[in-house]
Amino acid sequence: MEAPQIQGYRFGRMVVDGQTHTHDVILLPDRVVANWWRKQGHRLEVTDLQEVLNAAPEVLVVGTGAYGAMKVPQETKDALEAAGIELRTAHTGDAWHVYNDLREQRRTAGVFHLTC
Repeated sequence: MEAPQIQGYRFGRMVVDGQTHTHDVILLPDRVVANWWRKQGHRLEVTDLQEVLNAAPEVLVVGTGAYGAMKVPQETKDALEAAGIELRTAHTGDAWHVYNDLREQRRTAGVFHLTC
């Protein structure tokens, strides 16, 4: 299966492979995980990324929200580095473009906070 492709994003809404998502979402190299919830709303914990770690992408794109409210603590960055996963973070309005570009070149995953 081809990696999911994002067709568009606006605050609170992302369209992936023609399907509209209104809750945070994980895009793995071979599937979409809808309605993603984190242990702590605006803090990305290692435990929030178990499906990403299991998928073993080369790169993970994190969309931190329209205003960058979701933070990636150092321990999460360290765990991704230890797993050999390159981390790219940006506000979701920019991150979805980065994800789309990378998905065609490398085994890529994305996690996207769709609101704040």
